[in-house]
Amino acid sequence: MGDAADQHTILVTGAAGPAGRALGPQLARRADAARRRVVGVDLAPSPGTGYDVLEAVPAAADPAYDVATLDLLERHRPRLVVPTVSDELPRLAVLVEAAGLGGSVVLSAPGPTAVAADKLLTMWALERQGVAVPRHLPGDVPGSAAEALAWAGGPVVVKPRVARGGRGVHVVEDAGDPAWAGTDASWVVQEFAPGTEYSPQVYRSPVDGRCVVVVLEKTGRKEGRVGNATAVERVPDGAARDVAALAVRAAEALDLVGPLDMDVRRLADGTAVVLEVNSRFGAVSAAAPEILDAVLDTWLSTPARDLP
Repeated sequence: MGDAADQHTILVTGAAGPAGRALGPQLARRADAARRRVVGVDLAPSPGTGYDVLEAVPAAADPAYDVATLDLLERHRPRLVVPTVSDELPRLAVLVEAAGLGGSVVLSAPGPTAVAADKLLTMWALERQGVAVPRHLPGDVPGSAAEALAWAGGPVVVKPRVARGGRGVHVVEDAGDPAWAGTDASWVVQEFAPGTEYSPQVYRSPVDGRCVVVVLEKTGRKEGRVGNATAVERVPDGAARDVAALAVRAAEALDLVGPLDMDVRRLADGTAVVLEVNSRFGAVSAAAPEILDAVLDTWLSTPARDLP
């Protein structure tokens, strides 16, 4: 490590989770790593590549979260905070605004962050702005799985409105599928898009709105046809231009900034549709290092007054 006077601190939340484990090694590989001290924060911290210090923090739903987070920031005084836990983003966005921490936290404003955190609100907001999404319904609208299948004219996807990544995502193809039993107003129903699935990695500048997009194709999924990516391949430059354009339109429509991890899939007719948007780094960010480069270039070089 370099001289302490020349170092700055970056604090990453969810350091032990998929997104945090992807970011640590990227930070460690950068040419300027010696000038950086990286603090990893998690509910259950565990050693990981790229983290110099580990800290525990309460869950976002815990009333102690706000005070504990402010204490962490006071003790470490990070130049930059990179949150990667979906559950905490809406709460943290409000805390950032209330405590006047803007400029140091890589996060969108509270309103856009809250919309992106709810998969049904995301569908409504994107559809209203003319961004292509699959047909969708609140989970309590279809009276049964049979009714949902008839409405879609084929399989449907059911997923919790608020959940991390692919947790709880299930394809319903049969009226007797037991997965339907848990579907209520806290869920969203989408028509199943059977085509190629992509994971666009996006950066949108909070200063001028410029976007960087790297389109990744999911070649393996945790739950088979749906779920988090277990393997991705980078789509060659110039290919899947419609997917890249759709990702930019989604970021602009939701007014999100910073790193974004999206799920896009093709319908049977080839149309690309947005399935969901995560307003944070994703687990596959290492396949698109340009996104971290853009975040660091912006947040470490722009005056705090010009950042959200």
